[in-house]
Amino acid sequence: MDSTTGAASSDSAPSHSTPVDVSIGLFQPELLSISAFARRVGLAPSALRFYDDCGVLVPARVDATTGYRSYSLDQEMRARVLRSLREAGMPLAEVMVVLDGDPDAARTMLERHRSAVRERSRTADATIAAVLRSLPGARDADGAPWPADGSGTDDGKDPVTRVRLGGAELAGAVRQVASAVGDDPDHPVLGRVLVEIDAGEVRLVATDRYRLSTRVLKPVVAVEGPDRHVLLDAGPLAEAGAWAARCAAVTVEIDTDEARISDADGSGSRELKLWEGEFPAYREVLTALPETRHRLIVDRAALLDAVTACAGADGADGDGDGAQAVALRLGADDVHISPAGHPGRQPRPSGPDDASDGPSEGGSTTLRALRIGASPLRIGFDPAVLAPALEASVGPDVLLEISDATEPVLVRSADQGSFTTLVMPVALTATPEG
Repeated sequence: MDSTTGAASSDSAPSHSTPVDVSIGLFQPELLSISAFARRVGLAPSALRFYDDCGVLVPARVDATTGYRSYSLDQEMRARVLRSLREAGMPLAEVMVVLDGDPDAARTMLERHRSAVRERSRTADATIAAVLRSLPGARDADGAPWPADGSGTDDGKDPVTRVRLGGAELAGAVRQVASAVGDDPDHPVLGRVLVEIDAGEVRLVATDRYRLSTRVLKPVVAVEGPDRHVLLDAGPLAEAGAWAARCAAVTVEIDTDEARISDADGSGSRELKLWEGEFPAYREVLTALPETRHRLIVDRAALLDAVTACAGADGADGDGDGAQAVALRLGADDVHISPAGHPGRQPRPSGPDDASDGPSEGGSTTLRALRIGASPLRIGFDPAVLAPALEASVGPDVLLEISDATEPVLVRSADQGSFTTLVMPVALTATPEG
């Protein structure tokens, strides 16, 4: 069990979607370990585990005793096509149509995605060109140099923990967890970010009691010094993260009094105060999560747009109060998003060109999705809680792991398994089927 996500992130447990082979055959096909197969097809082991969870690329065998996944050479072509399409930015639901649909549906999906990519490229090129034209004539591409203010070395009086991280990676991690920081004067600890350095990794955690975000970073070099669990104020940490984004690598040093983030070349640094307080026991929360019964994989940007549209729609009584609960109704191969007061059931998309491209009347939207779990489910969220979790995630697709409509929901992506957000649902008033 991964202490940061509460889910099995190692290869030590079989996934729910994978049949376990308990037979001992004399004529087994050649099988590769998950690491060997990952190297062969150019996918990370974490991505293979994700695709197993989604039912997109299920291992040929899972050992009944160890839970280790194994893959056959027959799966190599599917894995390579999957990787190529994902690198081309195709959402996972569309990839499945290409991999498992009929040739005509696959061809239609590929052509539509190619047209979308070309249009995005033209738009991006025009935007960049406009910004370039607006810039003043002469400007240093690297910006003004940071003043030298020491290398961040310690005097040997107190034990110091040192870890080197990529500057952009640290900045991205701070930005992601900052979306879950609270603002409660009665509980100032919720305005802090927990930074843990232990077990050879760096972990950032934040929560406002409605969301819980964790991000794990792998050091560039081995951690030096004792384990550390410290609290840093979210505001100064965000400023330090923005500064770190300009550095190729940074060294994080923590002693008993303060934390220091220094450019790896010693040209600049930022100091951060350590705060006292008892951070919520997030590990216990993650460990106590019930078994996942529903997995929903959907285009992240489209879901974010749909949730945002619902947040601005009027309520069922027409009083126009603005943001309200949003309801997600999970279908067999789609998800219907609507304001809680507008169940507005729509026909399910039946073909590659039938998915909704935007909100319909009342702010409702239907999106193509991959669904694991057969029972019907309608679950509610506060848009102000769900939308930031979707914004902070990365990649074209997002995975929602759901137990039921009353339990916390894990939000994660295939492209960055080291970042997860736990989101609390809200109660929905029972509404008749439309």
